[in-house]
Amino acid sequence: MSDDGDGLRTLVFGLDGACLPILDPLFSAGRLPNLRSIFDDGFSGPLESQLPPWTPSAWPSLFTGVNPGKHGVFSFLDYDGYDWSVVDGSDVRAVPVWEHLSRQGLTSVVVNVPVTHPPREFDGALVPGYMAPDAPRCHPPDLLSDLREEMGEYRVYPETTDASPEEAADEYRDVVEMRGEAFCLLADRYDPDFGFLQFQQTDTVFHEFPDERGTVRAVYEAVDEQVGRVLDATDPDTVLVVSDHGMGEMTGTGFYVNEFLAEHGYAAVTQGGDGMPSWVPTRESRLRDGSDADDEGAKNRSLLRRLTAVAADYGITTSRAGRLLSAVGLREFASEHVPSGVVRASGRQVDFPASEAYMRARIECGVRINLEGRDPDGVVPPERYESLRTDLISLLEGVETPDGEPLFEDVARREAYFDGPEEDRAVDIVTVPADFDHFLSAELSGDEFAEPGQPWNHKRDGVVAMAGDGVGGPLENAHIFDVTPTLLALFGVPMSTEMDGEVLSPVEFVGKRSYSTRRQEAGDSERATESTRATEPDESTTSEERMENRLAALGYLE
Repeated sequence: MSDDGDGLRTLVFGLDGACLPILDPLFSAGRLPNLRSIFDDGFSGPLESQLPPWTPSAWPSLFTGVNPGKHGVFSFLDYDGYDWSVVDGSDVRAVPVWEHLSRQGLTSVVVNVPVTHPPREFDGALVPGYMAPDAPRCHPPDLLSDLREEMGEYRVYPETTDASPEEAADEYRDVVEMRGEAFCLLADRYDPDFGFLQFQQTDTVFHEFPDERGTVRAVYEAVDEQVGRVLDATDPDTVLVVSDHGMGEMTGTGFYVNEFLAEHGYAAVTQGGDGMPSWVPTRESRLRDGSDADDEGAKNRSLLRRLTAVAADYGITTSRAGRLLSAVGLREFASEHVPSGVVRASGRQVDFPASEAYMRARIECGVRINLEGRDPDGVVPPERYESLRTDLISLLEGVETPDGEPLFEDVARREAYFDGPEEDRAVDIVTVPADFDHFLSAELSGDEFAEPGQPWNHKRDGVVAMAGDGVGGPLENAHIFDVTPTLLALFGVPMSTEMDGEVLSPVEFVGKRSYSTRRQEAGDSERATESTRATEPDESTTSEERMENRLAALGYLE
């Protein structure tokens, strides 16, 4: 199949965290006319996400059509034994839809899609999104400088550290507008067959300003304005709106998994050691008391606010922050006034090498076994692996909330959710909180239960809508794995037999055939080596620390 020269055939708008419970009230209020027109003119419904339903793992599942056991990204962090690094596009081991289309002679423009840095060769243009450095490499290599020359400014991340809700809303609008302008410029330049434009702020706003309905509304209105702008500029034949997961208020409890495992003798606890660090939660470091009365406490709060703002810029982790605050006499004050505690590194930690089982990070939604022969200091013999999983599953299935309700809707072996050559990178036991209404934490707090760590949390159901050519009939049982097979079908390209989804019901099935979804077949497929990353100016340690801090500010890293 080759480019027919008829302009943009299929356009995807990605709205991170969008779902019908958020969109429907805004539709009813007349706030989102452009998005609503897509929903009204076509077919829409919930889009079930995967496990875990978080940005770095879910978007690759959506744009490759395979589960994390095949594409290899399970979390914001990638683990090598007990060490970790922030994930990027080189960790995605499956071919994205635009590379599949490129093999068919079709051109794509991709803007702001998460976990796409560093980009790979394909026919078209790509500007990376979330998880990329501040000044990411694009495809082609000079694309970012070209955009900045034409637009005046282009940023991957909004600058909202220590901003008021009103200031943040303005910053969100600016960044959202940059996405729309960049896509229109590139669409005009490349005349693509396929376009994919993602907006991250529809998720970010709930993490940074969960109680500010006006700020949330401002973000969605800004996105809707850019949706209309892009539709007017490109006039696509077919349009899809997709999200990686949903978002909703959390009304359940907080459950400290490692505290529970330690209590039952599975997790070892130490003062310091080789456990997971705690990152500075800069979002939480906006103090409970916003007043700046002229007293000693107010002066300290003001200084602490400035210190945490510096941390946001330089990626200061908790261990670094502890030394900094001690030096200026604010360590005790911070522990009293910062809700999540800026300083925790000197406290109790899970000792990974000495533990039989532990939760590495809450967003993995599960428990990892410290297996001999797989993990560097594994203590669980292979012959005990299955019996230990059985014991832990039974133990976790019996956990009840303080109200006497089951905490988990499912506790299962990882094979129930992950399948593929990368599945060994997953947790060994998957834990699915009931309705995703309970907050799982990997921290050691002293108690097994507490108030949820965040007022809003990701939900399993996102949203999908589709309208235009090639779309007809009701939409049923949509899953995030189905998006890539559906996009390929819209171009008459059979899906791979290795893909885990199916073509969504409103689009005609064009068959399956055997071809690899693994990235080795795409050329330049190996993960970037440490030496390569070290020589790239935008892959510096500072960039990774800044990303750690952003993730902590949003509550993803504890």
